[in-house]
Amino acid sequence: MTSTLCSKRALTILIITIILGTVSDLGTKAVAFRSVAETPVLISRSEVLRTENLGQLIPHHDPVVAIPSSLEFTLVLNPGAVFGMGAGKRWFFIIFTIGAIAIALLLFARWTKPKDWVAHAAFGLIIAGGLGNLYDRVLFACVRDFIHPFPGVQLPFGLAWPGGNTELWPYVSNIADLYLIIGIGLLVIHTWRQPSPASKETPDESPSSTA
Repeated sequence: MTSTLCSKRALTILIITIILGTVSDLGTKAVAFRSVAETPVLISRSEVLRTENLGQLIPHHDPVVAIPSSLEFTLVLNPGAVFGMGAGKRWFFIIFTIGAIAIALLLFARWTKPKDWVAHAAFGLIIAGGLGNLYDRVLFACVRDFIHPFPGVQLPFGLAWPGGNTELWPYVSNIADLYLIIGIGLLVIHTWRQPSPASKETPDESPSSTA
């Protein structure tokens, strides 16, 4: 059987997905921070490291409504990981991201088959998402976020997130986070579609003919 690393199709899908995903993430971040506020917002790594409240580096601006009650764009600097978790642990997330990318590449080579193009694209999205946010953490010491889905929509039945926030989706994220979520979802689907070990064994159990 051909190894995944020797499959031109598998490598092409992985590499193209990584390139397109990383470029689109960094491109949308650049466009958002240049156009969402009234004036372009330039992020300085030295200022980020010097400031305790990153919100001070973003000028006050009204969110840009793309789809009412469904999607708006607002600028946020995230010192942590996805959804703002782990604020202040930048080096931990840098090391963690590098390790996660290495594991994704290893799983691509060892776990997938040349025909598993969905898994190849999924690993490409995960790596692209990791690279996009890794770029921000290294260059800016934080992650640039701007996507806020379901603004103002409240959780039903009086429910609230830990901390008391009652908004359906209180987090501001970016395209890299979206790629990570889609990539993980595709891998889950790919895993579900794999035959069980028992079904792979097809011994010839037909009884031998007797005279």
